[in-house]
Amino acid sequence: MSDASPSQATGPSSREKGFLGAVERLGNMLPDPVMIFVWLIGLLMILSAIGAALGWQASLPFAGKTPTNFAELEGGILTFRATSLFSEENITRLMTEMPRTLTGFAPLGLVLVVIFGAAVAERAGLFSALIRASLRDVPRRIMTPVVIVIGMVSHHASDAAYVVFIPLCGLLYAAVGRHPLVGIAAAFAAVSGGFAGNITPGQLDVLLFSFTQEAARIIDPTWTMNPLGNWWFILAIVVVFTPIAWFITDVIVEPRMGKWGGTSDTELKAELAKSDVTEAEKRGLRMAGIAALAVIAGFAALALWPGYTPLIDETREGPSQLQPFYTALIAGFFLLFLASGIAFGAGAGTVKSDRDAIAMMIDGVKTMAPYIVFAFFAAHFVAMFNWSRLGPIAAINGAQFLEAMALPAPALLVGVLGFSSILDLFIGSASAKWAALAPVVVPMFMLLGISPEMTTAAYRMGDSFTNIMTPLMSYFPLILAFCRRWDSSMGVGSLLALMLPYALAFMVAGVIMTASWVAFDWPLGPGAQVTYVPPVDISAAP
Repeated sequence: MSDASPSQATGPSSREKGFLGAVERLGNMLPDPVMIFVWLIGLLMILSAIGAALGWQASLPFAGKTPTNFAELEGGILTFRATSLFSEENITRLMTEMPRTLTGFAPLGLVLVVIFGAAVAERAGLFSALIRASLRDVPRRIMTPVVIVIGMVSHHASDAAYVVFIPLCGLLYAAVGRHPLVGIAAAFAAVSGGFAGNITPGQLDVLLFSFTQEAARIIDPTWTMNPLGNWWFILAIVVVFTPIAWFITDVIVEPRMGKWGGTSDTELKAELAKSDVTEAEKRGLRMAGIAALAVIAGFAALALWPGYTPLIDETREGPSQLQPFYTALIAGFFLLFLASGIAFGAGAGTVKSDRDAIAMMIDGVKTMAPYIVFAFFAAHFVAMFNWSRLGPIAAINGAQFLEAMALPAPALLVGVLGFSSILDLFIGSASAKWAALAPVVVPMFMLLGISPEMTTAAYRMGDSFTNIMTPLMSYFPLILAFCRRWDSSMGVGSLLALMLPYALAFMVAGVIMTASWVAFDWPLGPGAQVTYVPPVDISAAP
């Protein structure tokens, strides 16, 4: 992509004033996110060697089979012992499993799958035509809340929202004459900072509650997850966070960014200069609509066709039957964008053969090269963190410390929220962190009279708002690349400063909301309460 226009090159000077300007200058002094992970891997290896030499470990009572390969179960006691990453076993694993470690990094595969389809749709001109045809006349006053709500709802498509929705919002704002970085900021705040919020339960609920169930059965072997157990809570997050993000976007972020004075490349500038959709584009939009409906119908048929439901797990009961459907949404988005992009290109004349479509897919992957490099080091950091066992050791000791403080329930849940948010600064995967934390905090809080649903809700809140305030977040480099399309001067500190007001406001609102939920004992969802009656008396425990 070409460099920013001259009007943009002088823009950052207006952002260098005040507290956020200082944050931006200091943040830009940080190394590239790739190098941050290189240094973290080195530090992790040293800490693992120290921990192994000093005998760092953590234990807790456990009834059942060993839940992980990185733990030892003996006499009903589950023990994690620090292991040096310099050990023969771990060095062998590092060298022999390096390709598997990279390819097993979930965000990488997801991004590449979606980008194959999204690249065709974007380069064929579908996104640009859709914006000019249906979104250019959206009133400026409601554009931001619409973006925020859609961003939080987009979690049903998993992390595909990062690849498609966020850059699309930058295009949307540019199309109506607003600064595209403001659109990216609002979308990033909703998708990542509001990660815990949604209108309906979805794939994330099923995924996290699956870990919660296994952890809860340490105390109560009959406890079964309820995928709707956080419905009211996540819906309330949408209601609370939307006006907050709206205010910050329109009152704080947009005035700070200044007036939008150009576009990032000549091709887009030429497209946006057109006031009307051409007849060829209208024909392409009609064909894209037919293709999209065909993909949606086929996708629905795989879940609803009598006697043939590969996207429904018939072995489960209730909403959990939809887990394959939610998981398949990534493939669904790939097919949706690919089919509609090709159909639009055929109608508009931008895709004349299969070679054109393949060339667009290849070009889309080229733009992902920086992210692939980052993913290599991020994947190894996450994997090595598990190999060292330092994660669960820190989680267990931290949870036991909270228990010993004998704090009231709201304070305990805020403690889980805070601990989750701190871990989120270093480990981006929600499931990875919860897999380590749940076997400790869920049974411990059950013994303290707090339900697994409430503990899960507190974790989700803490795992949410810190996503946008750390350069170690898996998709941070990707968002930075989106920003640099519009402003080549954007650095790590620039993006941190852009998102910091959202993060701080969400943090305050999240803490208040979580504490209030516990204090007033509001239901978390259908059949899910804050309190829990433990099967044993914790005071009698050895």
